[in-house]
Amino acid sequence: MAQAAYYEGNRTIRHGPGELVEPKYGEVTLKISHCGICGTDLHIYHGAMDARVEMPLVMGHEMSANVHQLGAGVENFVIGDKVVVMPLAPCGECPACAAGHSHICHNLDFLGIDTPGAFQSYWTVPAYTLHRMPAHLSLKHGALIEPLAVACHDVRLADVKAGDQVVVLGGGPIGMLVALVARQAGADALVSEINPYRVDLASRLGLDAVNPHETDLTKLVLQRTQGAGADIVFEVSGSQAGATVMTELLRTRGLAVVVAIFAQAPKIDLFRFFWRELRLQGVRVYESEDFSAAIELAARGTLPLDDLVTDIRPLKALQSGFEDMDKGGQVMKILLEL
Repeated sequence: MAQAAYYEGNRTIRHGPGELVEPKYGEVTLKISHCGICGTDLHIYHGAMDARVEMPLVMGHEMSANVHQLGAGVENFVIGDKVVVMPLAPCGECPACAAGHSHICHNLDFLGIDTPGAFQSYWTVPAYTLHRMPAHLSLKHGALIEPLAVACHDVRLADVKAGDQVVVLGGGPIGMLVALVARQAGADALVSEINPYRVDLASRLGLDAVNPHETDLTKLVLQRTQGAGADIVFEVSGSQAGATVMTELLRTRGLAVVVAIFAQAPKIDLFRFFWRELRLQGVRVYESEDFSAAIELAARGTLPLDDLVTDIRPLKALQSGFEDMDKGGQVMKILLEL
């Protein structure tokens, strides 16, 4: 029986019957296997996006699935294919789209926010959003492709190279993946995180990690770089503390990469930007090549993806998943299995 989880406002999730939407021309219906709970889903759950979303809303976009039904005109997929979805629906007409940057379309719809998402048994989406998974890649790991694609995009736009000294501020799922992908590129990555569980997890994953409440981060980075400073700092915490320290950590002409979405505009030391000729790069979601890179990287089996999954729960446990994420503590990535 088809099932779905519906956000109804006021931090309330209702579990109920799902709907199988017949695919139109150019669409595909998917049978969802796994779907991760994202930080954006948590923002929606908190009510921070109530003015944007239409309730009841089926959230979810970090997913893996099998092709269940093909709409007319879809030729590149067959029923049963293992796939993931790049959940972006650009307008194709705005200046960003015209310039080839459709992932930051001025009128972008995000599947699972502006349209129904993957916290349901069957999900009908445009075929152009699909990326095929290799047969040997598990559907469990497939649900980590979307956040991994974010990390691949961030590392690619930062042009991380072997030998770079990289600092990642914030060791949540995205920050941890950024550090792991940067390490795959040959960089020396240091993670700064205040949650003891995540500091310990990063260390178990072979990453250098410190709690900035216990360690003088600026002093440590200067020691590690013989006084020069880091080549690249990824700000993934979304905190004023992160925005402040990122300029302190960088070497002359170093690069600050803003990954996090800040709830309020932070104060940034522009004098430091002037004095050291620093560079600032914003990064948002991903492009198709980042999804392909994420799939290839996951398929190699060199990333500790299992260690990033805290728990796998049934769809009806979505509410408790949000509640556990709100508590902080020992949570990295919760997957729902449908």
